[in-house]
Amino acid sequence: MGLSSFKILMLVLASGVWLPICAAHAVDPDEVLKDAALEARARTLSAGLRCVVCQNQSIDDSDAPLAKDLRRLVRDRLKAGDSDSEVKAYIVDRYGTFVLLKPPFAPNTLLLWGLPFGIVLLAMYAAYRALFRARPEPVETESTALELSNDEQKRLEKILKMPNKDHT
Repeated sequence: MGLSSFKILMLVLASGVWLPICAAHAVDPDEVLKDAALEARARTLSAGLRCVVCQNQSIDDSDAPLAKDLRRLVRDRLKAGDSDSEVKAYIVDRYGTFVLLKPPFAPNTLLLWGLPFGIVLLAMYAAYRALFRARPEPVETESTALELSNDEQKRLEKILKMPNKDHT
């Protein structure tokens, strides 16, 4: 049967909540600038800014109200004559580096950049330990094998020569 009714319900609810909010290519026609060069700059900037509602979508792809406000803000700043870096700095000042889809390498983002490498190194170390951990050497080797004394040897031969009462 595959999917239980609970899973189907969860999928329907999830898609019903997020699809209207986070639709792809959500730029409305009324948002588009008449100047093609400014619009191209706005699209480039919007593609690098994260929708803080949808989180893994750019504001250019999100239909969330906040993303729409951010798209308008970007276009307003460009029309006012700001450079691309000034627009980006303005947005980052208001929302923090989280709003950037590709955050810069800085002390406050060191964990973000270093964590994936740390996890890979930790996994490699765990695999190494699991595969090549030091195994204890056997107690007896050829050079340290114990030999029986003469008395023990005679006693063993006597035991081996005894008739087995179970098989008679």
